[in-house]
Amino acid sequence: MLAYRLLSPQQQPELQDVPKPSPGPGQVLVKVGGCGLCHTDIALMGRTQADFFDSPPPFTLGHEIAGWIAEIGQGVVGFKSGEPVAVVPVWGSCGHCPPCRRGEENFCYYIGHLTGAGIGFDGGLAEYILVEARFVVPMGDFDPVLAAPLTDAGLTTYTAIKPALPSLMPGTTAVVIGVGGLGLLAVQFLRTLCSAQVIAVDFDAIHLELAKEHGADHTVHSDANFAEQIRGITSGAGANFILDCVGAEGTLKTGVAALARLGRLTLVGAALKTVPFGLHEVPWGAELTTSLNGGTVNLREVIELARLGRIETIEDRYPLSRVTDGYNDLRNGKLRGRAVCIPGS
Repeated sequence: MLAYRLLSPQQQPELQDVPKPSPGPGQVLVKVGGCGLCHTDIALMGRTQADFFDSPPPFTLGHEIAGWIAEIGQGVVGFKSGEPVAVVPVWGSCGHCPPCRRGEENFCYYIGHLTGAGIGFDGGLAEYILVEARFVVPMGDFDPVLAAPLTDAGLTTYTAIKPALPSLMPGTTAVVIGVGGLGLLAVQFLRTLCSAQVIAVDFDAIHLELAKEHGADHTVHSDANFAEQIRGITSGAGANFILDCVGAEGTLKTGVAALARLGRLTLVGAALKTVPFGLHEVPWGAELTTSLNGGTVNLREVIELARLGRIETIEDRYPLSRVTDGYNDLRNGKLRGRAVCIPGS
């Protein structure tokens, strides 16, 4: 089969012919229907050997995966051949600690370095992928091409938003900073799941227009004054919940400045910057949290919301033969939504 593989650190990945795998005990073989492209993949391409710890290349890239059950390994029950499924990206969980038992495998007590599909293990930029059955979620008749971005971009934002929902009643405000592939889904989750007014923040006018079309009540251009604009919209109170899908120094500092007392700011963006934390550096009673991807329980809920038509994915589609073009468009900001590679097309 054809696969897009990172062969060694800091080397351009290559399309290669590799053997089609077969499932062992506890595994399923998934025929890939769609695999999303992500900035995490681009970061992996730039890692040094030391950055990979104990899971260096070679491996097949791609961690946003959905498709159909092709083969079922010994001991696996509850799946049938041809059934559409989505794949949870984070695979390093133990399966036994309390978060794992709750279906929150991304918060496993024993995950060390992040590994999973396309990150140390062979991923979904191939015609088939082997997956432990416990990381596979049935999704009814939902289209795998539409589901693929939901396994990371959707799952990440939903998992970050869910704990804040009880506080987002009428009269409150939720802000999404960065309304590209992740943030546009976050706007839709907030509009569907709570009654807070939703403010979208971005520097790109097209992204802001899409956010408005998908449920944002207000749009604010991302500049040094956006905290003041949010306080103006909220009569000085600030935002009760802020989701930072960027994680740059500027977005974090301005996000804290826009946060209400007793508010919550959750970081999912991977720009890897920080913000000062102290008694006078954040609003009184505020919470600053992080969140990483999600587990099987939340992925089931995300897929169900999409199946009901409550959220819409916007895909820029590429055949596997043009996967390099997809990554270049992602790097250069040319995507309208999320890039999805379709093997076999």
